[in-house]
Amino acid sequence: MPRRYDPERRQRIIDAAIRVVGAKGLAGLSHRSVAAEADVPLGSTTYHFTTLDELMVAALRQANEGFAKVIAARGGLEDTRTDLAEELADWMGEWLAGDRTGVELEYELYLAALRRPALRPVAAEWAQGLAELLSHRTDPVTARALVALMDGICLQVLLTDAPYDEAYAREALARIIG
Repeated sequence: MPRRYDPERRQRIIDAAIRVVGAKGLAGLSHRSVAAEADVPLGSTTYHFTTLDELMVAALRQANEGFAKVIAARGGLEDTRTDLAEELADWMGEWLAGDRTGVELEYELYLAALRRPALRPVAAEWAQGLAELLSHRTDPVTARALVALMDGICLQVLLTDAPYDEAYAREALARIIG
């Protein structure tokens, strides 16, 4: 029997991994659970992703695109007349108001890098990429501090189930910007 050409299979596997982690957490992620979710043979998952770490790297890289899409869609960094603290606070609000499962998944994969060295470079890409964007409007040290604060605020909202306080975020970001 000839192989069926399926150019979207790798992407379906990544999407399935994201859904599995979203529903069951990282503990529920296995080649078998992803294959079942993607409705592909088990061998397909191991063909495209030899290890779970490879699959998690692909999932994290795709999940990282969520916040980047919010930033790109708004386009507020180009205009130097835009209040940077307000723009960043708005970004976080928009991102946190979106699909909560997606945001939680991004952070779960991001924090998995603490125990899985293969994920660390991808997790670092997110912070470095955002700091680079912010460096167009501020110095590199301030940009990194802004990323750290935004990360902390988002994590606190997710962990405490508290509503996002945009006024607080704007004030805290403004203090760092100076």
